[in-house]
Amino acid sequence: MLVKWIRCGVLDRAGFERGQRKWAGLVGELGFHGQGGGWSRAQPGVAHIFAFWDSREDHEAFMADGHERLAASQAGTYESLGVKLFEHRLDVKVGFRARFSDADLLRVACCKVRPERVEHFTLMQQRVWNPAMAGSPGMLRGVFAEGEEGDFLVLSMWDTSTEKGKYRDSSVVRLSERADLEADVLSVAGDVVDLVPAWTV
Repeated sequence: MLVKWIRCGVLDRAGFERGQRKWAGLVGELGFHGQGGGWSRAQPGVAHIFAFWDSREDHEAFMADGHERLAASQAGTYESLGVKLFEHRLDVKVGFRARFSDADLLRVACCKVRPERVEHFTLMQQRVWNPAMAGSPGMLRGVFAEGEEGDFLVLSMWDTSTEKGKYRDSSVVRLSERADLEADVLSVAGDVVDLVPAWTV
């Protein structure tokens, strides 16, 4: 499964949101699983959208054919657009589905991993981070995916911000030490995203 992460610096929030609803036209596209997103809590005017496809080939076929028609409705509403593609490696919890309707927020982390530490980093995700997140109240599901040049994405869905806060406050420092995270990564960039139900496809 291909995971697409889009980060937008938005100029016209109302116009962007109207345009975002047009992406309902993705329904029926070959290989499309689902899409959702919302607004960054930490960075005003930043929107994050996540889309899931069967394969890179299905995504490329859509980009070559139907993308421009849907994207036109948001022209001029943002000043920056960043896109990263990742290949699914592990589910966080069991049976990941590209469904957003039962979640209140997303947590996204993008880790730049040292080349010689990729195997260890992936193993620690499987043995340390995934079990801890899966056992945390309010955590619904998530995905661990690999991009280019040592980029790894951890995306998790939560049903309340309170429960996510408990997980982060009580566990992250301890888990980072246990997983020897500092030795694995060059950098970690993350955000917490308040989902907008109307953006869900």
